[in-house]
Amino acid sequence: MTFSRGGFRRTVFASVLTCAVVSPAIATQRAPVEAIEISARPITEFRVGRDQKQFGPLEFVGGLEMTSPSRDFGALSAFRFLKPGSDFIGVADTGFWFFGTVTHDADKRPSGVSNFRMQQMVDASGQPIDKKWEVDAEGLAVKNGIATVGFEREQRVVQFKIDPDDMKAPFETLDYLVPARELRQNRGFETVTHANPHGQHEGGLVVVSEKSLDKAGNIYAAIIEGPRRGVFTVKRNGDFDITDGAFLPDGDLLLLERSFSMARGVKMRLRRIYGESVEKGAVADGPVLMEADMGYQIDNMEGLDVWTRDDGALMVSLVSDDNQSILQRNLYLEFILHQD
Repeated sequence: MTFSRGGFRRTVFASVLTCAVVSPAIATQRAPVEAIEISARPITEFRVGRDQKQFGPLEFVGGLEMTSPSRDFGALSAFRFLKPGSDFIGVADTGFWFFGTVTHDADKRPSGVSNFRMQQMVDASGQPIDKKWEVDAEGLAVKNGIATVGFEREQRVVQFKIDPDDMKAPFETLDYLVPARELRQNRGFETVTHANPHGQHEGGLVVVSEKSLDKAGNIYAAIIEGPRRGVFTVKRNGDFDITDGAFLPDGDLLLLERSFSMARGVKMRLRRIYGESVEKGAVADGPVLMEADMGYQIDNMEGLDVWTRDDGALMVSLVSDDNQSILQRNLYLEFILHQD
């Protein structure tokens, strides 16, 4: 979802990616891949002015505040690692793909971002799409060389073949099962993730909306692949909305949530949803693991991924979406999730 400290911006969305008859000259065009210079300032304290490392079961490892002279940089709404803690792919809600590598120092703390590049999303004829409201990408899942992206406004979940040198138009549109009339225009699928491959959903795709509520006030979601496909809901807890999620190795679903008000600013929260409650017809729920407000190094936290470090530590990485506003920041944060 598009967010700013001045409030929420809403636009009308129209369908894109329609097929067209084009000349061979146009059809061979492609959106250029732009190399982006990134400056990264290390973040060593998660709670401002405190040397505290432990926050519930989460241990802060380190972070980065990222800036760039490129006007295209920012609006980072979702990302997934292609190599654990290193190479990544992501989507910006301005209609860009992005790729890069997180680097770490000798103490395993994030130290920078290298080889960062961006490419505009294209329509069926290969033409770059210039209108943000046509490519409001919010959720991302990656598996077997396929990127599955959730778009807001006109709700759709579509799949792309991953090619960092030339991302093309989607090759398939998926049925997301939730009735379209139940999805709010700017509160669609911000979470697109694959379930545990050895669990009840056998690695199938799960989508969770940001804040499309049923009559009981719960958040619409669905298992859209696997042997137990069906619609479920997530219990809404307080005034937080869901911005991303990923399954943990034990089958639980880790959700990133955000709250905003003019009075107190932005807050973020991590909530662990019990894996057995992610089931057709169920109301999924689980405990809050951590909550942070403006007294912490956070911003508009929108992207999350879970990965295993080479020493076996279970890692949680978060990114923020600055909405390309001078009042907001692009952050990368890294935590160890302790299981005991």
